[in-house]
Amino acid sequence: MSKEVWSVDDVRALGATTDIVTAGSVLGIGRTTAYHLARTGQFPVPVTRAGRRFIVGVPHLLHAIGATATPTG
Repeated sequence: MSKEVWSVDDVRALGATTDIVTAGSVLGIGRTTAYHLARTGQFPVPVTRAGRRFIVGVPHLLHAIGATATPTG
């Protein structure tokens, strides 16, 4: 999934987890760099490896962009 600008609501709408490419997009990191950072343990948020896939928790992304996991209102 590729977007130029992600809003907090867009990130929340991803659900509980997302893939490394989408997480990279949210953080302004390209696909190749996202995979490299994940493989070397340097991705800016925690990453879980499941076989060949990298999974990122959306709450970690929200924290990284300075948002809360649940809307306040």
